[in-house]
Amino acid sequence: MPHFSSDGLDLHFVDEGPRDGAPILLVHGFASSIRFNWTDPGWIETLTKAGYRAIAFDHRGHGESAKPTEEAAYRPQRMAEDAFRLLDHLELETSVFFGYSMGARVSAFAAIDRPERVSKLVLGGLGSGLIDGVGDWDPIARALRAPSIDEVKDARGQMFRAFADKTRSNREALAACIAHSRQELTEDQVRSITCPTLIGVGSKDDIAGSAEKLAAIMPNATAFEIANRDHMLAVGDKTFKAAVLQFLET
Repeated sequence: MPHFSSDGLDLHFVDEGPRDGAPILLVHGFASSIRFNWTDPGWIETLTKAGYRAIAFDHRGHGESAKPTEEAAYRPQRMAEDAFRLLDHLELETSVFFGYSMGARVSAFAAIDRPERVSKLVLGGLGSGLIDGVGDWDPIARALRAPSIDEVKDARGQMFRAFADKTRSNREALAACIAHSRQELTEDQVRSITCPTLIGVGSKDDIAGSAEKLAAIMPNATAFEIANRDHMLAVGDKTFKAAVLQFLET
């Protein structure tokens, strides 16, 4: 498996599709991985068949990457630097950043910190929650640290614990990740993101917040409603794929 080094950590990545294709950097969500966020839902196949170079990495604490358990390791700025170091590793100056959920937050931080390296931005599974927050995630941390899912009573905690168990994740690393990875941005910071942006949120998503509200703040953004999809199912939706391809082509 290909790996690169970032911040003293060994991180796993994939690089698929034509080398002369426009690069799309895929930044997955919390408790997910390349496989569960991008491969299994068909994104890598969709993008490479359309002629794009699909690049994805497992976040620190996730998938096949190193799993620090220090909470400070998971600040969005540090996770965005992982993305830039992967671009450096592949000798790419710029890329489209396509993030889902936590990955969308990390991608937004990337667009603010180094706008010259982000040509376009796709934010999936995260709307106004980027600014307003996405609710109380402390029950999720407790759910991840519980000895058994049978002891978890919080509905959202059960959902993420079940997903972490399904993906065979390091639950202590994920619990540490929650502490800092949900850092919010201000409206002024979001307003400073000027690259073309597509924001896709499921109509039944009770985590992400409003795509329309976020798009109204940003100077060059469009909202897309992923009909009849919740936070977990929106990522692989066919209409979302079509909207992203259309956005990339413009």
